[in-house]
Amino acid sequence: MQALLDNLDRLWSGFLTTLGMSVAAAVIATILGTILAAFRVSPLPPLRALGATYVQLVRNTPLTAVFFIVIFGLPAVDVTFQNFFIAAIVALSVYTAAFVCEVVRSGINSVSTGQAEAARAIGLTFGQSLRDVVLPQAFRSVVPPLGNLWIALVKNSAIAGGGFAVADIAQLAPSLARDNPAQVLAIFGGIALAYMVITVPSGIAVGVIERRTAILR
Repeated sequence: MQALLDNLDRLWSGFLTTLGMSVAAAVIATILGTILAAFRVSPLPPLRALGATYVQLVRNTPLTAVFFIVIFGLPAVDVTFQNFFIAAIVALSVYTAAFVCEVVRSGINSVSTGQAEAARAIGLTFGQSLRDVVLPQAFRSVVPPLGNLWIALVKNSAIAGGGFAVADIAQLAPSLARDNPAQVLAIFGGIALAYMVITVPSGIAVGVIERRTAILR
């Protein structure tokens, strides 16, 4: 426990890095995943093929491999990032977007076809009906799985610090354990608690949002 107390400033900095990286990646992944879901239900075959190809390739690729491609592969083709932190956000966003896409697509498919037909009957285009009629209803039905993806993303962010030198909360664990071998359990327990400070309130918030949107559905 003393090791944790002696390094509270480093732990706090790492915690903020983990939180910032996770929030940024979640926002980008939600936007990208929603666009991909729109592609997957588009009436245009090329867009459907593009969305399906992205999901199949990324969803079946290990997250560690995605990190390697973004951090070490893209610079080989002159795509560089200012630092590992930004590269980690890109990797997490690209990976999580594939899962967001499938969750949002399932929500779109759960909306009655009559809703889209009514939208088209009053002159709305496909994009307008999707944006104004279908997606608002779809998101209400997929709050729990999106919440699960957020929690998974927070935990997946540990790869950024554990293997790719991002100064998040996970990167501190090995160095603290190496310097304080007698306090290994306390150190890793403290690191786990730091993640729970993010994930547990998130789970509660998702439950509250789910109940509120269920009333409006």
